[in-house]
Amino acid sequence: MRARRRRQVNSQIPEVNLVPMMDVLMTVLTFFIIISMSLTGQQLLNVRLPQSVSGDGTVEEPQIVPVDALVVGLDKDGNMLLDNEIITFTQLSQQVRTYFAQNPNGKLVLKADRELTYSQVSGLLTDLRAIGGNRVSLAVE
Repeated sequence: MRARRRRQVNSQIPEVNLVPMMDVLMTVLTFFIIISMSLTGQQLLNVRLPQSVSGDGTVEEPQIVPVDALVVGLDKDGNMLLDNEIITFTQLSQQVRTYFAQNPNGKLVLKADRELTYSQVSGLLTDLRAIGGNRVSLAVE
């Protein structure tokens, strides 16, 4: 009989205590709810950006120099556009070189149609970067 009792006492299934895990999960859930509520409230952060100070202690306002970018379009048929006119690649490369010669700090922006595949856009972007270097970028809306 004693052997039977020992088997029954030792054969109990161990219990898993889930309370600490639930506490952690509720804490994380509460944190994300509070953060999401603060982000969706359309509240802007009150951030003061640093300003440059000259040698005599006066605060200088930052000067913004607008740079007009040369916008090159690529329509859904694969035609290159410059000033809303269809243009060949040789004409485009001449225009781009002329633009960069006149505007050393100028930028070239490629705006492509949404229906084009990335490989089509990437090919023209690579060709334009061969002409303009790091001053060529892809516009995304």
